[in-house]
Amino acid sequence: MSVCLGIDTSNYTTSAAVYRPDGTGRNEGRLLTVPEGGMGLRQSDALFQHVKRLPDRIQALREAGWLEEPIVAVGASTRPRSVEGSYMPCFLAGESQGRSLAAALDVPFYGFSHQEGHLAAACWSAGRLELLEQPFLAWHLSGGTTELLLVEPKGRSVAATCIGGTTDLSAGQLIDRTGKLLDIPFPAGKGLDALSQASNSQAFFRVKIGQDLRFSLSGMENKAKELVQKHCEPRDIARFTLLTIAETVRRVTDQAKGCYPGLPVLCSGGVASNSLLRTVMQDAVFAEPQYSTDNAMGIALLTDRQLNGD
Repeated sequence: MSVCLGIDTSNYTTSAAVYRPDGTGRNEGRLLTVPEGGMGLRQSDALFQHVKRLPDRIQALREAGWLEEPIVAVGASTRPRSVEGSYMPCFLAGESQGRSLAAALDVPFYGFSHQEGHLAAACWSAGRLELLEQPFLAWHLSGGTTELLLVEPKGRSVAATCIGGTTDLSAGQLIDRTGKLLDIPFPAGKGLDALSQASNSQAFFRVKIGQDLRFSLSGMENKAKELVQKHCEPRDIARFTLLTIAETVRRVTDQAKGCYPGLPVLCSGGVASNSLLRTVMQDAVFAEPQYSTDNAMGIALLTDRQLNGD
């Protein structure tokens, strides 16, 4: 049996993954180190950490027994999204090391967008790979992106067109900024989720949604600050923020279904691991939480599909 190696070096996580022809795979990821009290990293700092840590992620795959078979292709995320001008320096770490590995092994190299990787990883983890062969709606919810996408097959990968989403803050940014108000370490997703589960409040901020499926989350950030100033319970503030995001996603999805009837809905990206969102969006397809956050599994899968589609 042979394997395909995938690499993803996002602004949050260093990841390497292996995909086998039998449909099994494994991801080895590690969060970047953010200084205490920080809200992210400069691209130069993220790039430096990726360059140092990526060999360790590949070594972890070997130690776990996932690189005993020959590598027949290497893939990497080379940009955030498949649109003109989409670029972040941190992806250079994965692309450069991926190209070097492919050249040394004399195997093909394939580049994909980080967003394509998220979509493929979610489909694989949910056991819904057939979605990659048909049109579907997908949310990409993360620290840098909150987009509703129309996804369609394109060769052995997918083409994603943004049809809605935030006009300012991403859902992940709102979560992290609320977490900072509540002294939750960055990234605040897991901590805010855990805190919210101690609250039974059903209150949320009703975000205005345009006919173009666009909305703003900056008003919700102001509301969270107001609740903190009023000394509301932290658990209620956490639930208020997450329920606002979940209800906004649900309402936009319902509106989109009127334009694209019958299409399944996939939720991907780190915010898609949130338990409250999963409760509100019961009819959507979700990956396992570890494959909702940044990972290289989708890149490894797409590499296999591209290799076998040539």
